[in-house]
Amino acid sequence: MNQPVPVNPPELRSYVVAASRMPWQPTQFDGIEMKILYQDDEGRSTILFKMAPGAVVPLHEHTALEQTFMLEGSLEDAEGRCGAGDFVWRPGGNIHVAHAPNGATFMAIFNRPNRFFDGTKFFTAAGE
Repeated sequence: MNQPVPVNPPELRSYVVAASRMPWQPTQFDGIEMKILYQDDEGRSTILFKMAPGAVVPLHEHTALEQTFMLEGSLEDAEGRCGAGDFVWRPGGNIHVAHAPNGATFMAIFNRPNRFFDGTKFFTAAGE
C-alpha cells in the first residue's frame, strides 16, 4: 500500500545547506574561520568553526546554552579538553578562554550570542 507523500507549505520546507561548498569566512579572531549554517533574528545560530593550531577564543561568556560537537583536533580550557568525536555543552553564564593547541574543527550551536570581555562584538551580536 502506497503512503501519500506529504507536501509542506513553503514556510515549513526543509533547507539544505551545502556546507562542503561554502567558503570559510574570517572572524574577528586570528586563526579562526567559520561557516554560518543557520542564524535567526532571535540570536540562535549553528556555526562550523575551524581554528588554526594555537588559535585562541578570548575570554567570553556564554549568555545561554551553547553546544559543541568536535569533528577534528581539540578545544581546551581551564575545565578540560574536548577532542574529535566528543561533545561539550556549556550553560548560560559559563565563562572561559578556549584554545586549540593543535587546531580544531567543530560545530557549535548557540541560543544567544557570546559576550566578549574585551568588547568584541561577535557577528551575531552586531545589533546589540
